[in-house]
Amino acid sequence: MDERIVRINEAADYIRQRIGDRQPLAGIVLGSGLGKLADMIEDPIVIPFVSVPHFPLQTALGHKGNLIVGQLGGKCVIAMQGRYHYYENYPMETVTLPIRVMKVLGISYLFVSNAAGGVNPDYNMGDMMIIKDHINMLPNPLIGPNFDEFGPRFPDMTQPYSLDLIAKAEGICDRLGITPYIRKGVYLACSGPAYETPGEYRFYKLIGADSVGMSTVPEVIVARHMGIPVFGVSIVTDLAHFNVEDDYVTDGEEILKAADAAADKMCALFINMIAEL
Repeated sequence: MDERIVRINEAADYIRQRIGDRQPLAGIVLGSGLGKLADMIEDPIVIPFVSVPHFPLQTALGHKGNLIVGQLGGKCVIAMQGRYHYYENYPMETVTLPIRVMKVLGISYLFVSNAAGGVNPDYNMGDMMIIKDHINMLPNPLIGPNFDEFGPRFPDMTQPYSLDLIAKAEGICDRLGITPYIRKGVYLACSGPAYETPGEYRFYKLIGADSVGMSTVPEVIVARHMGIPVFGVSIVTDLAHFNVEDDYVTDGEEILKAADAAADKMCALFINMIAEL
């Protein structure tokens, strides 16, 4: 058997042993500083990443590194309180392993989130951008032998983010009264771990990016390869500076604080969306 499939199944089997007969309807990936939603999960079973076979140590700032299985919005979910990144020197197989495992555990939807830099000049700190499309500047996680058990060699990416889920989100935002803080745009993923130069920001804006970060897209590609509908948001935690002369320094700790301050909107949106699945 393909050793990659063995690793996926061994990780899924371990998680099943911990969660019993619970079957998650939705998987959730919580980005930097956005772990607050995990604390809202009821009747939680907390599983540290490092206890799961083939899940390595998670090292990114602002990521606790836990899987949490429990009830959210009246539905069973499995949430990643943190994620793996390519810049942690993990291969894409490892970065996306949890998404494959979630599929084996039975998820029907994937919700992803990240803290991102606002490239669009109309964006403000604390805005929440519903991701309608993405630009991938990371290695594609499907490079290598295809997982025929999961999906086709060349998956269609015309609609990487579910139009139905986006429409549902927009209606919920109206009801919650948070529409003035909501944007809809294109997320660009680059490798990091350095923050962007002014020249890079100008380039990303030129090619159509509205926000930029270092994650999310590999997970989305793998989810779409497996036919899982995806909904994603970026929390705008800092703003692009297009001029070298600006007296500005991007501070990781300040980004985490901004993510935490804006996370309540994302939590309310995700809970209401999951309740309506």
